[in-house]
Amino acid sequence: MMNAVVCTAPGQLTLERRPRPHRDPGDVLIRIRRVGICGTDMHIFRGTQPFLAYPRVMGHELAGEVVEAADGGLPPGTPVYVMPYMSCGHCAACRKAKPNCCMNIQVLGVHRDGGLAEYLSVPAGFVRSALGISLDEAAMIEFLAIGAHAVRRADVRPDQQVLVVGAGPIGIAAALFAKLRGARVTAVDGRQDRLDFCADHIGVDHIVALSDTTPDALATLSGGEFFDVVFDATGNPKAMEAGFAYVAHGGSYVLISVVGADITFSDPEFHKRETTLLASRNATPEDFEIVVAAMRAGQVPTKALNTHQATLADLAQALPGWMEPQAGVIKAIVRC
Repeated sequence: MMNAVVCTAPGQLTLERRPRPHRDPGDVLIRIRRVGICGTDMHIFRGTQPFLAYPRVMGHELAGEVVEAADGGLPPGTPVYVMPYMSCGHCAACRKAKPNCCMNIQVLGVHRDGGLAEYLSVPAGFVRSALGISLDEAAMIEFLAIGAHAVRRADVRPDQQVLVVGAGPIGIAAALFAKLRGARVTAVDGRQDRLDFCADHIGVDHIVALSDTTPDALATLSGGEFFDVVFDATGNPKAMEAGFAYVAHGGSYVLISVVGADITFSDPEFHKRETTLLASRNATPEDFEIVVAAMRAGQVPTKALNTHQATLADLAQALPGWMEPQAGVIKAIVRC
C-alpha cells in the first residue's frame, strides 16, 4: 500500500491509502520523492481544468528514484525525472517528432493519475536519469522545459529585443532561456514581486509594471520599434490580444498561454508587420535535455525558484494558501 493525495472534487484534497502500482512490462516503477505544483494543479483544485474527470491524483512535475525496471534499464536507486506527456508514438504529430502535441496525448495528473503518490509506474521511454542535479531541481525541469521550448520554437537570437508578458513560472522560464541565448529581455506583469524576481534572479534588462501607460513604456524602451519576439504567458485573452501590437515589423508572437476563448486581432496590422504567429505547447525531450544541461552548468537559479515546500501529508492544508497572490509562490514542491 502507499499514500496518495486525491482531488476528489473541486476544492477537496484527501490523503488516501491506495495499492502500490504493479510494474507492467516496459514500465519503470518509481519511488516519487518530489512533485512540483503548477498552475494546472491549481486549476484542477479550483474546478477550472476542462480536460479532467474527478477523482484525480494530480502532479506532473515529478522526480524520484528507480525501484524496478526491465533488464538493461536504469538501475534501482537512480534519480530520475519524468516527461509527463504520454504520447502515442504513431499519430501525425509523433511522426514529425512533435510528441508534445500528440493527437492522443495523455498528460499525467490530468488525463490519467499523476505523481502525488509514493509510487508511480511509467513507460520507460518517458523516464530519464537526473544524475548530476538534486531531486528538488529535477522536479522543476518540466515547467522550465515549457519556457525552453517556446524560446527554441521562436529561434531567439543574440541581441534580439524580447518581451515576456506574464511573469509567472512559465514566463520566468521563457525569460531565463531567452537571456541564456543572449537576448535583451523585458518583462511585463501586474505583480511587482514577480517583476522584482525577474530582475534579481533572471537578470532581465527591463521590467514594466502593467498599467494604462504600459504601451507607451514599451514603445519608449524599444525606440518605437517594439520587439523582435513577444511571448505571452498570461493566460488572459485580453492580454493575448493586446500583445499583437507589441510585435516589431518582421517579428514573431508566441502564445504559450492557452485559454478557452477565441483570440482576435487586426488583420491589416498583422499583415503590415508580416507577423509570425506561433503556438507553443508543452515540451519535447530535447527541451528537457536543454534544461538539465543548464542546471548542471549552474545557469538556473533553482534555489530562488523553489519558494515553498510541504510534505504529501500536509498538502491539503498548504495548497489553498499557496494559491493566494500574497503567498508569493514561484514554485512550490511537495516532498514525498
